[in-house]
Amino acid sequence: MPDGKVAVVTGAGAGIGRAVALAFAARGYRLALIGRTRASLEETGVLCREDALALSADVGDELAVDQAFAQVLRAYGRVDVLFNSAGLFGAGAPFDQVSLDDWRRVIDTNLTGSFLCARAAFRQMKAQSPVGGRIINCGSISAHAPRPTTVAYTASKHAITGLTRSIALEGRAFGVACGQLDIGNAATGMTDTFSKGTLQADGSLKPEPMMDVANVADAAIFMAELPPEANVLFMTVMATAMPFVGRG
Repeated sequence: MPDGKVAVVTGAGAGIGRAVALAFAARGYRLALIGRTRASLEETGVLCREDALALSADVGDELAVDQAFAQVLRAYGRVDVLFNSAGLFGAGAPFDQVSLDDWRRVIDTNLTGSFLCARAAFRQMKAQSPVGGRIINCGSISAHAPRPTTVAYTASKHAITGLTRSIALEGRAFGVACGQLDIGNAATGMTDTFSKGTLQADGSLKPEPMMDVANVADAAIFMAELPPEANVLFMTVMATAMPFVGRG
């Protein structure tokens, strides 16, 4: 079990972020929880442990992110793990009807937000003693194959792959490992319609099998607790029977 290690989880107010935060808490990490809504972060903190640090911030806002990480350092003095989970699907529309505002909103949260949080964590991991740490970016099955009417989300998750590879490359010199956890059909509020019926590539609506979000948390813990000389660059955890392999 980690001895005083510090984990920062974004999007920690619900869904995957909350599940991963709970798993880190169970393993004895000191926690910083970042998200838009303080009330939901505080709910997660109560579920995790009373001393979890709840930091309300828009991950797409550079100043807000830098201020949140400054608070983490004041409270804990270091960052050992960042789990980059904050994200959204967007409104969902045919490609030629996607508004620029919706495109920007998704990219600002999913991609720019992941970049800003990873950059802040990377800077600290380089500077701290002992040096190094681990960044885990939350990807998606959509990093490999799109769903219809999700162009902004799909583009953002493909871009997360480039972000992950770049961090992994440049982190070598500083003991900063980076990996990507691609997730398919974890049961959360964001995916609660999937089991009822979701749009398929052939235009039909079909329910899809789901998995417990705890499986994602277990995968995140496995990645986070590898020894410093090992890294999972990419991992996919998905509902076994979901229509992904052969999709399209």
